[in-house]
Amino acid sequence: MSRLAQTHGLTDIQQEILSTVRDFVDKEILPVATELEHRDEYPAQIVEGLKELGLFGLMIPEEYGGLGESLLTYALCVEEIARGWMSVSGIINTHFIVAYMLKQHGTQEQKDYFLPKMALGEVRGAFSMSEPALGSDVSAITSKGVKDGDEYVLNGQKMWLTNGGSSTLVAVLCRTDEGHPEGTAPHKSMTTFLIEKEPGFGEVKPGLTIPGKIDKMGYKGVDTTELIMDGLRIPADRVLGGRTGRGFYQMMDGVEVGRVNVAARGCGVAQRAFELGVSYAQQRHTFGKAIAQHQAIQFKLAEMATKVEAAHAMMVNAARKKDSGERNDLEAGMAKYLASEYCKEVVEDAFRIHGGYGFSKEYEIERLYREAPMLLIGEGTAEIQKMIIGRRLLEEYRFQG
Repeated sequence: MSRLAQTHGLTDIQQEILSTVRDFVDKEILPVATELEHRDEYPAQIVEGLKELGLFGLMIPEEYGGLGESLLTYALCVEEIARGWMSVSGIINTHFIVAYMLKQHGTQEQKDYFLPKMALGEVRGAFSMSEPALGSDVSAITSKGVKDGDEYVLNGQKMWLTNGGSSTLVAVLCRTDEGHPEGTAPHKSMTTFLIEKEPGFGEVKPGLTIPGKIDKMGYKGVDTTELIMDGLRIPADRVLGGRTGRGFYQMMDGVEVGRVNVAARGCGVAQRAFELGVSYAQQRHTFGKAIAQHQAIQFKLAEMATKVEAAHAMMVNAARKKDSGERNDLEAGMAKYLASEYCKEVVEDAFRIHGGYGFSKEYEIERLYREAPMLLIGEGTAEIQKMIIGRRLLEEYRFQG
């Protein structure tokens, strides 16, 4: 076995794409990732390279200028990119969630207008559900859109936007009460709005402010922001799908893609942590031999490699299920839960193998140790995943008494 986390049954085209991405990661991302991360610098040159490779159009249909590839291909590319630097995978993730939502739920006019530009990376996407007091309770959102003639007026504060500053298109979930009688379930009175804006910070559009980057423990480089709407006017034709009340379902469909993405990121970071651990264990000597020759370290490496393989297998299964057109919330939830938890454990084991040097910023494992925790909460916490998994299991294994 030359390398962990191999995927069987790929086409020649898929293998060629992955080989190209892997080479790009090795040559263009890994040599600069830690330096850029320590400076919290947006990887502009890397992003330009991804645009040249066509990765911003990877899942966008060919009729709109994309490559028309599957979720599996996308997830495997994300795994490779996260192996280089997780923040870069975050830059393309929210872009693809918005592109996927447009492809699945947009009107023909919306697809024709946005998707060709998104395929080229000229329009870059972000999506926004969360709010400062929201947590995991999406139904409790307070941001609101009110119809005013041929426009909607949006007010509210959103939180945790990846690409909030660098994006030029944001899919935002708001309440819209018009057309939904009093007593309607909260999730049936939500609407996704497509907001075009200028990149940057401050007032990027009349009524729309991106205050600045949130300072984070890890996951640096990529901009994570708030979004404040104060009398923001949006044309009615920028309601995703052209009808109100469908936003919750549209967002949840996108989040399923996002959960496969987070699982892929966990696989990539864990893969890199294993590579760093197994390499260091063969270089570091104690008691007259490489620490890799000590049984305790071999046990750690065995556990780490097994977790990398298991997480990868579940991620691939979830992606293939979504590609088949079948419901995959169970598989996506399992993959996201397992991959993020295993990623944290593999990174910590690699950190332990490095000993005191793992605590030094000169060693790459220090960066991974700060990045892995984000995966535990991104696209839904472990507790949310377990709720989804538990409910689905009870549907499938209903007691016939």
